Amino acid sequence: MRLDRHDAATPALIVAVVLGLPAVVTGGTVLRAQTSLSAGAAAAGGSDALAGAVVANISVGATPEGMAYDSAKGEVFVTGYASNSVSVISDSTDTVVAKASVSAPYAAAYDPTDKEIFVVDTFRDSLDIISDSTNMVVESLGVVTPAAVAYDSGKGEVFVAEGPSNTVSVISGSSKEPVAVLLVGNGPIALAYDSGKGEVFVANDGSDTVSVVSDASNTVSATVSVGTTPSAVAYDSGKGELFVADYGSNMVSVISDATDRVVANISVGAYPDGIAYDSGTGDIFVANYGSNSTSVISDSTDAVVANVSVGANPTGVVYDPSRGEVFVANSGSASVSVISDSTFPRVTASSTGTVTSSSANGIPEFPLQLGGATAVTLAVAVCYLLMRRIASEDR
Repeated sequence: MRLDRHDAATPALIVAVVLGLPAVVTGGTVLRAQTSLSAGAAAAGGSDALAGAVVANISVGATPEGMAYDSAKGEVFVTGYASNSVSVISDSTDTVVAKASVSAPYAAAYDPTDKEIFVVDTFRDSLDIISDSTNMVVESLGVVTPAAVAYDSGKGEVFVAEGPSNTVSVISGSSKEPVAVLLVGNGPIALAYDSGKGEVFVANDGSDTVSVVSDASNTVSATVSVGTTPSAVAYDSGKGELFVADYGSNMVSVISDATDRVVANISVGAYPDGIAYDSGTGDIFVANYGSNSTSVISDSTDAVVANVSVGANPTGVVYDPSRGEVFVANSGSASVSVISDSTFPRVTASSTGTVTSSSANGIPEFPLQLGGATAVTLAVAVCYLLMRRIASEDR
């Protein structure tokens, strides 16, 4: 008996039927079994891993880029770079409740002490300050070609990345006066404050490095090499780690703040351009500009546990702890996607120190995987016996 292409497809077809997967057959060859991705098995740049993760889509100003969460008001501030405005979203209604006029706003940071939003104005080379009580600009500070901003709650200072000059300016949050100017790597583009160490991490997209700044001395204490073109950085307070989105290498670098060294590299979607830490779940959310998706990384395993389709060209990401939601700015579709963090599987350490993963319905995945493997083995054995029988009859 000669096995042609149709016969060669039989083992895979039987396996698909045994496992309950509808198989696709083309020209007598099984291409793949059609099944939805589980959260734990989602590919780094793939489509939706879980249905219902996006709970709202909100229209905002054109080309939204940066975001900041206002914990006092329960509002999210979204910079509309091409609309010359900052949209204010109420997290209780998921609607835009106000807009502030700012020329070419790019990045934003919230100051909980003075209840103000600091917004990078790239057109006027200024740092515009919005009061959250009036949603209006109350003051503007002159800076040099600003690209990013972060608030240091331990010192009450504002750090501003100034790209072309390869510097970071430090400004007093209370007096609004300059405190220091620091020389960092080439093209500083993103900032994150590490409250555990009193440090500010600066992503330099021109030198593929992250500068570590001590806020006690306002000096660079370390320089860490990461992936290509780092574009965003987020601090994980639960692990004492910094997650860096490497735009040019489609991965996330994980830096330990205890050693200032990279401890992991995680593949994500195309062109990761925004990142945020979810303190409620210990997950990291990564906006993949090139794949219109958000990757969800578990900080306990440093692995992608889900991918969620969002709008076009997502950039900024911010976490809202009061609602357990993540807001993603979609620069290509002038919208913000709201993701509920309760839709993802939890990964926890067991009492024996091993990692235990639960599926979406709470059933441990290992027994399911073991059952699947057993079914595959039985299916292959049945297929082999059938072919032997057919071959013996043909003789």
